[in-house]
Amino acid sequence: MNNPIRLYMSMSLDGFIAGPDDRPGQELGRDGGRLFNWLDDRESDGPSGQVYREALATGALISGRRTFELAGRWQGDHHDGVPIFVLTHQVDDGDVPPGHARFVTDVEDCARQARAAAGDRPVMVHGAGAAQALLRAGQLDEMEIHLVPVLLGDGRRLFDHLGGDHIELDLVRRLEDRDVTHLRYRVHRPEGAA
Repeated sequence: MNNPIRLYMSMSLDGFIAGPDDRPGQELGRDGGRLFNWLDDRESDGPSGQVYREALATGALISGRRTFELAGRWQGDHHDGVPIFVLTHQVDDGDVPPGHARFVTDVEDCARQARAAAGDRPVMVHGAGAAQALLRAGQLDEMEIHLVPVLLGDGRRLFDHLGGDHIELDLVRRLEDRDVTHLRYRVHRPEGAA
């Protein structure tokens, strides 16, 4: 696949991507910051450094609106000036996103625009809502899950609202590092599917 749409997400062993009470000023919820301790090794030559460099080599970003707002809209630039496509249910008149960001209400159109903008590079996805919407629409190709050996017990889950569809994943890579295992899955599509 030339430019896959790939979710990058840190997750606890019990499926949470943020602790309870995630909000502005406490974006990762209570104790959710633990999920990102692996980023301390992002400058290393080890697996976490490799994964981090790969994430920053993406050519566009799709984010859910909630994630976009909690992240302070990334001041319009997530990394290297790549276009940011914010998947949202509605666009308020006069609400113009900053910098390289734009709001998109249609999932398939969002995926199409992001792929075109990324050229031959992968598209990064942030946010549970965006990931679930893309997955339901058959537009999410891969998932890079940074699995952290901690049980948060409560908070925001990555896969809470997928619906009843059974989705198969193929493990294509596993990289182990200190306090994290980076798992890359390809979304299995039946023969003849998009």
